[in-house]
Amino acid sequence: MLFSPGCGTDERNKQKSDAEISEGRTRFGIFRRAKNVSSKLRNSIRNKLRRRNDFGVSEIEDVSEIEELKAVDAFRQALISDNLLPARFDDHHIMLRFLKARKFNIEKAKCMWADMLQWRKDFGADTIMEDFDFTELKEVQEYYPQGYHGVDKDGRPVYIERLGKIDIDKLMQVTTLDRFVKYQVQEFEKTLAVRFPICSAAANRHIDTSMTILDVQGLGIMSLTGPVVEFIKVLQKIDNDNYPETLGRMYIINAGPAFQLIWTIVKPLLDPDTTSKIQVFGSNYQSELLEAIDASQLPGFLGGSCTCSNEGGCLKSDKGPWEDQNLLKVIKVLYVTSPHAGRVLWFCTAFSSWFFQVLRILKLNLLYVDKFKWRSTHYAESNHII
Repeated sequence: MLFSPGCGTDERNKQKSDAEISEGRTRFGIFRRAKNVSSKLRNSIRNKLRRRNDFGVSEIEDVSEIEELKAVDAFRQALISDNLLPARFDDHHIMLRFLKARKFNIEKAKCMWADMLQWRKDFGADTIMEDFDFTELKEVQEYYPQGYHGVDKDGRPVYIERLGKIDIDKLMQVTTLDRFVKYQVQEFEKTLAVRFPICSAAANRHIDTSMTILDVQGLGIMSLTGPVVEFIKVLQKIDNDNYPETLGRMYIINAGPAFQLIWTIVKPLLDPDTTSKIQVFGSNYQSELLEAIDASQLPGFLGGSCTCSNEGGCLKSDKGPWEDQNLLKVIKVLYVTSPHAGRVLWFCTAFSSWFFQVLRILKLNLLYVDKFKWRSTHYAESNHII
């Protein structure tokens, strides 16, 4: 409970140590200052959305942004009324993604949302980052090379998958479909909880989509055996149903004639919003990738200059701004200390001029994070937040 000098008896105050009283006052000050910043942020929102012309009449700068805000607010109220909004998902951008996936139909989006919550409960997604250990990762990467590596020029994380090199028989000897699916879900969760927030902080703007490079060299019709197709279908359904609208752009490279023929047939059957994000290339793709990704962020085998030789190769390195321990600690604190961390991060990244002021306040909560054994003074001094 917050410290209040007038709400306890003298006897109880005497039982408190000086340290406890000081801690209570500090916490009271934290929340008071946080409230002041929140008020300033709300004013920033109003200023961001409206401006005055020469005649003193308010005009909307970005109609689509206003409409999105209204839609998200209506969706949020609908979720609250049906008790479908856990604190950890009270996040503007998460709700917006589900609305976009259902063309802003609130009822359809609500059904999708409810199914997602039930799936998370059944699958154990809420705790999978802590309670699942994919010990066979090194062996799996030998028979199915894939992983995150770097960011594109917009600051989005880049996911690379060499589907053409998958050896399904050997892969199933070192893992199972069930365990590999759990690993992929764990990576989805890490991307939402860690990669996106840290990329947002590094790029100084909100990021909630990634870039995918899918290398299909060597993948032919005969390669698409029953287990491979089943594997792709399972992951695709989990992705579409529970992590919608997280694909920013996809480059399919080294596509042979057979693949390009299939794509020509399949493309008209897909959602235009999805196909607009996908580009298919043959073997001449390097210049296109380098337009989107800096050479230092792109593996050598894709035309970049990075080798990650110390980590055993680029796809084993998990290279990216999420390696920055200072940013990683701040994100961990946000998610541990605040059930509304998603909304805090939205405010911070939407109005970057306030970002570090918010961090200066939130870092004081380190006093109360026993799980990580951190202390605010040491953290602030060693990581230069203040």
